[in-house]
Amino acid sequence: MDINNKNIEEIVRKVLEDMTGGAKSAAPAAPAATSSSVAGATIPQKARVAMLVEKERYEIREYPLPPVGDDDILVKVEGCGICGTDAHEFKRDPFNLIPVVLGHEGTGEIVKMGKNVKKDSAGKDLKLGDKVVTCMIFKDNPDITMFDLNKQNVGGADVYGLLPDDDIHFNGWFSDYLLVRGGSTIFNVSDLDLSSRILIEPCAVLVHAVERAKSTGILRFNSRVVVQGCGPIGLICIAVLRTMGIEHITAVDGEPKRLEFAKQMGADRSVNFKEYKGIENLAKAVEDTFDGHLADFAFQCTGSPAAHSNIYKFVRNGGGLCELGFFINGGDATINPHFDICSKELTMVGSWVYTLRDYATTFDFLKRAKGIGLPIDKLITHTFPLEQINEAHQTNLRMEGLKIAIINK
Repeated sequence: MDINNKNIEEIVRKVLEDMTGGAKSAAPAAPAATSSSVAGATIPQKARVAMLVEKERYEIREYPLPPVGDDDILVKVEGCGICGTDAHEFKRDPFNLIPVVLGHEGTGEIVKMGKNVKKDSAGKDLKLGDKVVTCMIFKDNPDITMFDLNKQNVGGADVYGLLPDDDIHFNGWFSDYLLVRGGSTIFNVSDLDLSSRILIEPCAVLVHAVERAKSTGILRFNSRVVVQGCGPIGLICIAVLRTMGIEHITAVDGEPKRLEFAKQMGADRSVNFKEYKGIENLAKAVEDTFDGHLADFAFQCTGSPAAHSNIYKFVRNGGGLCELGFFINGGDATINPHFDICSKELTMVGSWVYTLRDYATTFDFLKRAKGIGLPIDKLITHTFPLEQINEAHQTNLRMEGLKIAIINK
């Protein structure tokens, strides 16, 4: 993978200009040995990674830390959340990445940086000791950097934590250190606490989804909104909607504890689908939460084809739907195009990952959510050290909590 070619340099330059009102970024230079590190900090010669070596088994391996080039940054990892994508890779290796160092919801502290590194991807100054997150590594497709919702999102880019293993090894956040190479995006988030920083990536998914929903023209302040699925994605969806001022939100799930937490995150009503037999009865229960009205808009946040088939029944004629639950191929869903789409004149959008602009917007969302008292931090229910990463993933697969995180002491 070539992440330092001229196409990438031009893409990064264009993104920085768009995000900072035309401010120029420093042009990448050829790698050299010159770099700076935190005064008094001890950077070891070797460090650990959690290498997924086969399905459902990580090994803790130690490798020499790679040299830091003039355009690179060495980050000491503080923590990383376990994503649903990590769970899929851990369980089934659908992306054929094994052996791989996973972890893309990570954050840490800059401990060493090349002499050419001056600012982050939003034009904010970077220095040793700053807390940072990464977003993506650009390929040679300029569409993935655009902020226009009609252009591609970052699904076509590479991400730390989903890179095949190579001679660097420190490619994912499930490790002691991460080498952020030139051509990557990086953001200074020193004004956010550790929990908020770990939640940036999944929150960006929902900021993007809500922006997609807004593009329909149907989602408004007084909209009746149903959110199906109250895992971390659905719960964050509710929080994003609530920070926008939307008050009529009904959460649908089958677990009472998650439905209760959905109310803490901003839902005013909830429906436990396990209490209703048949889609007609379930749809009537959702309708009753809106005083006899179907939803104006719906967010489908599960990876269940049956759930996708059901959600059309919750939405009024002329309403809207955002499908964001399928980050991998979860199978086919059965719908009736006449009743579910055409006769309702339903407006639908799909949502997958995010754009750079959404990522930067997420920082302000997190501050706003905390400002109005939403318990965002409580999404992280379990933490494990790196050496217990297998147990952490099994805990996640058993759905014993919400967001599971690896925390480096």
